[in-house]
Amino acid sequence: MRISDLIKMGLRNLGRRKARTALTVIGVVIGTISIMLMVAIGQGLNYNFEQQIMENGSMTIISIYTNSWAPDESGEYHEYSQKLDDGLVKQIKDIKHVRAVSPVIEKSIQLKTGKYTSWSQMKIMDCSTWADFGFPELETGQYPTPENNEVIVYGFEALNNFGYNQGRTYKTKEIDLAKDRISFSFDDYYESGETSGKKQFNYVIKQYGKIAQCDNWMYGYYCYMDMDFYKKLYKEYAYTLSAANRKKALQALENYNCIQINVDSMKNVTWVQEEIEKLGYRTESDMQYIQPMLDTSAMLEKVFLAIGAVSFVVAAINIANTMIMSIYERTKEIGIMKVLGCYIRDIKKLFLFEAGIIGFIGGVLGVGLSYLLAHLLNKYGGEFLGSLMSLTGGSAQAGAAYCMIPFWLPFMALLVAVLVGVFSGYLPARRATKISAIEAMKNEG
Repeated sequence: MRISDLIKMGLRNLGRRKARTALTVIGVVIGTISIMLMVAIGQGLNYNFEQQIMENGSMTIISIYTNSWAPDESGEYHEYSQKLDDGLVKQIKDIKHVRAVSPVIEKSIQLKTGKYTSWSQMKIMDCSTWADFGFPELETGQYPTPENNEVIVYGFEALNNFGYNQGRTYKTKEIDLAKDRISFSFDDYYESGETSGKKQFNYVIKQYGKIAQCDNWMYGYYCYMDMDFYKKLYKEYAYTLSAANRKKALQALENYNCIQINVDSMKNVTWVQEEIEKLGYRTESDMQYIQPMLDTSAMLEKVFLAIGAVSFVVAAINIANTMIMSIYERTKEIGIMKVLGCYIRDIKKLFLFEAGIIGFIGGVLGVGLSYLLAHLLNKYGGEFLGSLMSLTGGSAQAGAAYCMIPFWLPFMALLVAVLVGVFSGYLPARRATKISAIEAMKNEG
């Protein structure tokens, strides 16, 4: 039997019982819509949750702090102190999956231009690691390099709050980096309980860069400086102090507030943390708090997929029922085909083709309707879908699309619809091939 004959016969047979064929197709349409929308909702919730996570910083960063709080075996929290130095930095660099390591010193600084001042946090890191830590693009200026490390980088919000009090009036100023000369300073105390040895560290910024607006708050109000350049300036500052304070200041340079580690992948963060803790150090990362939420999000996506799959199972039963009824009605026709010398495989192909066509038509209609329903859900059902974010630890965002159909989903849904049709028609088709030609000819149907 030629393929063209197979197609003509199959379509003609389906057209004989239009109502039954239409009802069977509707079952596939419902199954296709169910699986597409359930997967799309799961994908949308997962995507929005991950976007919210990324806004809070990179999920591949591990931090080790000099002072940290952690629970003991009984669950009570205690403060722990640990020494962080260059020796530990070197050990961590040798751990597998570690992409970059940088010691960190943080200082509260006062920015000043003329009478106007503002406050910020200076984060001092090894500038050779900034690219590996994923520092964003600059709006203006340049990043420091190991060859030219005398560059201070402003966060995108760091220069927005300059002002001073003139009597009862508070005057503000919008900074123009091309015109305004900015310096920063901070105070260090090396005599406990006394302010008599206090001297101010002050530096006029000559080279700068400013980070472009981005979603990561880490690059908003912080200023950034290279560690080697800071140490050079700080040593010069230390030699302006009294002998006793100078010694304390230079000793302070040997220990860091924090060490930050960037891991090559989110999935390796927990493993790297365990390796560092084997060295006797307590670590912190967003992943240790986020992982349970990610697991919940993945589980929710699987639940939605299972709900959609149930609809396809019902559609498969419906197709099988339709094909069995068709065989009973066409028993004599099958007998005639055998008498005329049709191959058994052609009879099987005919019934499989009819079942597959039912799946294909239902799949195409289901895919089209799924896009329409996804649009309506995003437009009118955002509040309900956003409330599901609370199940994963996220929060609803105004205007967010929570029903997202990825490009591969329509093809997958259509393929599944056709396969469901073919597999559902297999047993009826096999049954048709086993009908005796003589008994079929006696059938009066």
